[in-house]
Amino acid sequence: MHKPPSRKRPPILDSDRNFDDLAPRFARNVYGGAKGALRLAVLQRDFQQHLSELLGQATGVDIFDAGGGQGQFGLTQAVAGHRLTLCDISAEMLALAKAHAEVMGATQVEFIHDSAQRIAQQPVHQRRYDLVLCHAVLEWVVDQEGLLKALSDFLKPGGYLSLTFYNRHGLVMKNLLRGQEPPILTGEFRPHRGSLTPNRPLDPAQVLAWLEADWQLLCHSGIRVFQDYQLTPESRLMSPQTLLELELRLSREEPFRSLGRYQHLLLKKR
Repeated sequence: MHKPPSRKRPPILDSDRNFDDLAPRFARNVYGGAKGALRLAVLQRDFQQHLSELLGQATGVDIFDAGGGQGQFGLTQAVAGHRLTLCDISAEMLALAKAHAEVMGATQVEFIHDSAQRIAQQPVHQRRYDLVLCHAVLEWVVDQEGLLKALSDFLKPGGYLSLTFYNRHGLVMKNLLRGQEPPILTGEFRPHRGSLTPNRPLDPAQVLAWLEADWQLLCHSGIRVFQDYQLTPESRLMSPQTLLELELRLSREEPFRSLGRYQHLLLKKR
């Protein structure tokens, strides 16, 4: 019997993901619409509850946005009067961030075309920050523990880290609800380069274990804890206001938190 040709899956990228080729699509699909609104609402709630005193300082604080992309969250802090340094390995992302900064009137912003890991290794960069943002970056990086170490190096003693990452559990659940055997459970998970599905989804328990020794966990929230699982036309009729209210209500409750497509950890450096 003639066997059909086997499909060769592309390998997982062996380098950190650069979004020069997908910058506009990344902004639209990840930060736009209801998904972006839910992400922003959870982050704002967590910041208000735990960082209001820090960010309320009249003189402003120093913030480092690692892999900040187009600056969707970091630039809002710059507009509020804080000093922002935003780095990214994608020139296209940085160009869009600069355009957004100009439109928003964010003037206290420094843009660096490089990775956080390389910047941390440069002796000339001795600046230390009050707050580091690292949002939706960890899942695209080869050396994930190395990135977390670099982020710690950027902070002053007692500084804060806001970390979001793509959740392995959420990916598995989405596959199951679609009637698919999750490829990540069988070792067949290989997103192609044009996909916005991250290369290296993370288990929250593993990330928390990496951080346990050097960080105090202030807050742990899920992001998009059920919206991605609304697969029927009827479920998509939920009003945006109800969707938002339920997201904020359930984002810290189990089992919903552990099913969030992203996880947000707010941490203080010991």
